[in-house]
Amino acid sequence: MIMSELKTEFWAAALIRRAESGGAMAYLVRRGDPDAGAVLLKVSKLDGQAALYVPARSAEGERIWTQPLGEVEEARADAYCRRRLEDDPDLWIIEVEDRAGRHFLDEPVEDF
Repeated sequence: MIMSELKTEFWAAALIRRAESGGAMAYLVRRGDPDAGAVLLKVSKLDGQAALYVPARSAEGERIWTQPLGEVEEARADAYCRRRLEDDPDLWIIEVEDRAGRHFLDEPVEDF
């Protein structure tokens, strides 16, 4: 199911459940607007490195996820999250801790 079809609150809970049932730890770091807040997903590899995933639309209008920074030091990922929160008070932040770096997203992810 595409994220835009669900309230953000339900979509976020489902992502956290998928990650946990896959053997990872997942946390809701920040709760945003329950109906339509954007989601930023941080995946920590537990080695000081992290990847960020942000929602976007493909040329065809399909929901996709992009990695604006690639894999970076976790402190840099956290700084990016703080900057985004300054611009978007409705933002949700979810963190997944997984040594393999799995994101557990159902939608396509574009690598840059």
